[in-house]
Amino acid sequence: MMTNYGTPSRTFVSGKGCVLTDDQGRTYLDFLAGIATNVLGHAHPAVTKAVTKQISTLAHVSNFFAHPQGLLLASRLQKMTGDSNARVFFCNSGAEANEAALKISRRTGRSRIVATQGSFHGRTMGALSMTGQPSKREPFTPLLKGISHVPYGDLSAMSRAVSKKTAMVIVEPIMGEAGVITPEDGYLAGLRAICDRVGALLVFDCVQTGIGRTGQWFGFEHENVHPDVVTLAKGIGGGLPLGATIAYGRAAQLLQPGDHGTTFGGNPVACAAANAVLDVIENKKLMQSAKVFERKIKKGLSSTPGVADIRGRGLLLGIELSSPIAKELANAMLGAGVIVNAANERTIRIAPPLIVTTSQIDKFITTFKKVLKEVDHG
Repeated sequence: MMTNYGTPSRTFVSGKGCVLTDDQGRTYLDFLAGIATNVLGHAHPAVTKAVTKQISTLAHVSNFFAHPQGLLLASRLQKMTGDSNARVFFCNSGAEANEAALKISRRTGRSRIVATQGSFHGRTMGALSMTGQPSKREPFTPLLKGISHVPYGDLSAMSRAVSKKTAMVIVEPIMGEAGVITPEDGYLAGLRAICDRVGALLVFDCVQTGIGRTGQWFGFEHENVHPDVVTLAKGIGGGLPLGATIAYGRAAQLLQPGDHGTTFGGNPVACAAANAVLDVIENKKLMQSAKVFERKIKKGLSSTPGVADIRGRGLLLGIELSSPIAKELANAMLGAGVIVNAANERTIRIAPPLIVTTSQIDKFITTFKKVLKEVDHG
């Protein structure tokens, strides 16, 4: 393999629920879930059954034709928006979903885009152009022109940057890769007002916050804001590659036949997995439990020496450390059998499967406290 991922520290051979097993037979509590992707954990029986049945029936037909799983999934996503005029485009990843949003914005006749500093929207050239992280952008310049970045959470800066030449504003409801940065209440509604003032599209990148992870389907519902476009991926496929771009109202009609496409997007197998994921989240009330576990984790770690803050919603949380030891701590946690992520030098990001149990939450809290004490005083 190419060296773009570096050398992997472990090779995993199997998984069950929230537990992974490596090629040495060691087990790990997975509190990252493939970076917020395996919302039902590993080898969930509902997903396994749905995918097995579908691939033995129909695996691929191309987008010249429809298939039942795709039609059902699109209908369900439309219903989640509350907009009967919403329309869905299926793709394979979050970057592709954001590329589709970018092309929708170009169909407004405008070309300028405003995004936020520290944001992450993907690594394809269009999505990378919107990503507000210089370290990821600079090796690949020149990127798309006409894209500016303003501080996240700053409505005044956003208002100054947006004009009647702006095609769209794209923002994460919670910034995941930047360290689970959660804006103050009113920020998302403020963005809506700014976009309405100039007729720009408001796009919420819900790739990481979506599909129940924050205790809501998308991650912006707590402000009762209606965007023009929502992008999804990660959790929607339950581990299979699937993304979706959902456009509301007038934005849903901007792409015309031949404007965009993808070979594998919305294939029957991935859509079958997604329908199974939605079924389990609904039937097992996993969004409600995500909120309960959020409170449990915050309560369990809030007074821990070395923990400065805990941000996020549901089961997308960022644990801010008092010292810049996040990478060392993540490695030590891995050694102790718990998978977490160092989003930056001071933030540990966790995004466990929504099926996580109370005992597994307890184990995580106990292990985190023990390992943090060892690393912080090491």
